[in-house]
Amino acid sequence: MASIQRITPCLWFDQQAEEAARFYSGIFPNSHIVAVSRYGKAGHEIHRRPAGSIMTVAFELDRQPFTALNGGPEYKFTPAVSFVVRCETQQEVDHYWSRLSAGGEEIQCGWLRDKFGLSWQITPTRLPELIRNPKAFQAMLQMKKIDVAELERAAQS
Repeated sequence: MASIQRITPCLWFDQQAEEAARFYSGIFPNSHIVAVSRYGKAGHEIHRRPAGSIMTVAFELDRQPFTALNGGPEYKFTPAVSFVVRCETQQEVDHYWSRLSAGGEEIQCGWLRDKFGLSWQITPTRLPELIRNPKAFQAMLQMKKIDVAELERAAQS
């Protein structure tokens, strides 16, 4: 018997819910669109959305359930909420960084904003250990994408 996830993030988009769900599902393993629901007549009257247009997209990213909602332009993402992607290798860091930052913005210290405005932290699992060293911490502050080898060099200097 499959268990139901207790907490599912719901991401509010103007009208890019399906595009975003497909974009994210193409980046992470074990990911797919689960279901699409559409606005009916009430959605047209209340939310000014055409009947039949996409209301929500249920999807999974690496087996984690998400919902994307086409709720309108009233709300935008801010860095106050972000998703952390823990990476075992530099190759994983490079993969997620290049895919999620495409069309978006590279920030600092492993943070990026994707093309939809959602913030992500692409974090090597060793980062907390490495930045305990003050020199490695200072090196991290100069980085956008985290470079583990560079942090190791800084820690050993």
